[in-house]
Amino acid sequence: MAFDPLQTAGLVLGFFGMVGTLATALLPQWRVSAFVGSNIIVFERVWEGLWMNCIRQVKVRLQCKFYNSLLALPPDLEAARALMCVAVALCLIALLIGICGMRKIQCTGANERIKAYLLGTSGVLFILTGIFVLIPVSWTANTIIRDFYNPAIHIGQKRELGAALFLGWASTAVLFIGGGLLCGFCCCNRKKQKHRYPAAGHPAPHTDKGQQNWTVLSKTTTSYV
Repeated sequence: MAFDPLQTAGLVLGFFGMVGTLATALLPQWRVSAFVGSNIIVFERVWEGLWMNCIRQVKVRLQCKFYNSLLALPPDLEAARALMCVAVALCLIALLIGICGMRKIQCTGANERIKAYLLGTSGVLFILTGIFVLIPVSWTANTIIRDFYNPAIHIGQKRELGAALFLGWASTAVLFIGGGLLCGFCCCNRKKQKHRYPAAGHPAPHTDKGQQNWTVLSKTTTSYV
């Protein structure tokens, strides 16, 4: 198979995208405390994630606490949790399907067409995973920026973009590239199969050797006469 590096690169990028998606969902640095003003003495640093809050005070180790109530959470936080869980599940399924479509994996037989379709399906799922990651990350970033420039919100309640958001954007880009490579491999393999086997409506030209010999014999007989 001439496109083995393409599928290998796609699956490797999909794996790194899955790791980044999982880390984005678990890290608490979605919202971090903002230090606004010129004369501010920083006594504590606050991190807010999807599952917990963390506070780090001066000369005190980091303390984290999970959210007590699921129903008391804001609707945007609940939606972000759900989308990230779906993204992690989709990414894992896409990786397993892509592994089954590899050339040296014999669980689906030796049919190259089936393997190409499996890799194409894996690529589409990776792209869907990137969309599911992009929505909550971008929504949260938009909310943080809007509240930061809102004068009605107290300075102590303003937040800045955390490292988890940047990791989410990077994971989205990696998932898009990996999914695009796998989809491109599927399209290239389909074109290769079409060139290898001609369509049924256009059969290859066939010449009858007996008819050609009879034509030559009749021409020579006519010349003698």
